[in-house]
Amino acid sequence: MTFKYIDTHTHLNLSVFNDDLAEVLVRTKDAEVAHINIGTTPKDSKKAVEIAEVNDGSWAIVGLHPVQVAVSDGLAEGVMGEMKVEPKRFDADFYRTLAKSQKVVGIGECGYDYFHTSMEDFAEQEEAFIAQIALANELNLPLMIHTRNPNPKENGVSPTGRSVYEDAFLTLKQYAKVPGNIHFYAGTYEEAKKFFDIGFTVSFTGVITFAPVYEEVVKAVPLDLMHAETDSPFVAPVPHRGKRNEPSFVIEVVKKIAAIKGLKEEEVREQLLANAEQLYGIEV
Repeated sequence: MTFKYIDTHTHLNLSVFNDDLAEVLVRTKDAEVAHINIGTTPKDSKKAVEIAEVNDGSWAIVGLHPVQVAVSDGLAEGVMGEMKVEPKRFDADFYRTLAKSQKVVGIGECGYDYFHTSMEDFAEQEEAFIAQIALANELNLPLMIHTRNPNPKENGVSPTGRSVYEDAFLTLKQYAKVPGNIHFYAGTYEEAKKFFDIGFTVSFTGVITFAPVYEEVVKAVPLDLMHAETDSPFVAPVPHRGKRNEPSFVIEVVKKIAAIKGLKEEEVREQLLANAEQLYGIEV
């Protein structure tokens, strides 16, 4: 079948969907929404591939989330919907094997997280990030990038003294030979332009449906350099706030992008679909 929309970043591979995954996939297909499941650990990366291989309109990106390589104690349980038992190192051979599947269209999500981790974790995050960039370069696959600044409510500080976007940009500029996407983008347009200059795009979640602070950057980012995502099961958009998020809700993100930009929804839908096809080398 053909699909009208695509959720470029979801986590149906997490345990929160174990009990009703089949039903969620039916709703996703009925809404004509394709999706890309994103790996955060070896286990859920493998599951992302398994889901993709038996479902039309489903692809996988495999990798190791920066929170999962953190060495500090006291990380919140279930940050990515799973218990974090111990720090993990990036096993390139394991992910290289997963990437042999034709349904694997990228490496990640990798990057830097200063929100859930402490100052002492930067070296481990950087090592895992660079290793995943190297694998993406080797396999000629795009990167899915995670970036999160420190928690302002806790007076958090960056381990480098720079914003997480500046750190991610500097690492990508130095090492990446492939394009990619900065998912759940929450930076400024000036920061976004640096990523555009090295072949990266940005994506927006359902947060834009209820947080006006995002409107300025959504307006400024060219339509051909953005994507719509859910990051489900997190941050469900209006009118689904308070519910577990799922890929079919990406339609609300597309609608909101159109409203913010003052464009016809059909124009936005078509361009976002084309953006995903171009970056990930897929036909939706």
